[in-house]
Amino acid sequence: MHNQFQIQGACLTVMLPAELDHPAADRIRMETDRILGRCYIKTIVFDFQNTAFMDSSGIGMIMGRYKALGMRTGCVRAVNMNDYVGKILQLSGLYKVIEICGRQEKPETRKGEKNGRYE
Repeated sequence: MHNQFQIQGACLTVMLPAELDHPAADRIRMETDRILGRCYIKTIVFDFQNTAFMDSSGIGMIMGRYKALGMRTGCVRAVNMNDYVGKILQLSGLYKVIEICGRQEKPETRKGEKNGRYE
């Protein structure tokens, strides 16, 4: 779990797991609270690069970190989201309070390729 949390200056980067469900959200919440209690953190970046699934507990965890940092503009960022996670963040309204910095691009389909197969 230690490589999942990286601190650079006043920025904490959290590498999120493949499934951001209730147990994972609780572990991340506890560890970020511990880090926030020990270090001066001005910004939290949630990296969704490996995340394929997120439920409402993930949304609650992100909103809680936003509140813990004083609900300032730009204090929480989301990066490397796929379309699924992006849609969840949009439907939940988190787009209004967190900064979205990057989305994973869909792989380009090559000429002759259809649904991952060549015809």
